[in-house]
Amino acid sequence: MDTAFHRELSKSNPYYIPRDRYYELKHFCLQYPIWKKAYESLNSLSVRPYDLERIHKSGISDPTTNCAEAKAHFSSLMKMVWDAAEETDKVVGQYILDGVTKGMSYDTLNADSPVPCSRVEYYALCRKFFWILSGKRG
Repeated sequence: MDTAFHRELSKSNPYYIPRDRYYELKHFCLQYPIWKKAYESLNSLSVRPYDLERIHKSGISDPTTNCAEAKAHFSSLMKMVWDAAEETDKVVGQYILDGVTKGMSYDTLNADSPVPCSRVEYYALCRKFFWILSGKRG
């Protein structure tokens, strides 16, 4: 995602977060496809019990529990990002989700499917998204 719009915001901006926090959250969001792939691969493991034996999180070998815990972990990470996007804007939220999780700029998103807002509005909503996500991440 283009970071040109993320010049240091004024601390008086309602969606201000420090630059380092923004980059932390940006890279957090870029892991979304990894979480999704891991979650989906755990779905396919659950139908083959011998694959579940490969998942060991603790000294106790309980593959079913370990699989469920891993799925819950990845699901909660994806839900956090999804909820922040939806809370930002119900209509533009899906575009924001695609932009922040796939590193796509407004122009790239708009070329695929028209974004229902201007570039300025989109990037203002992105700032709001990262501000909301910062609160959710704690």
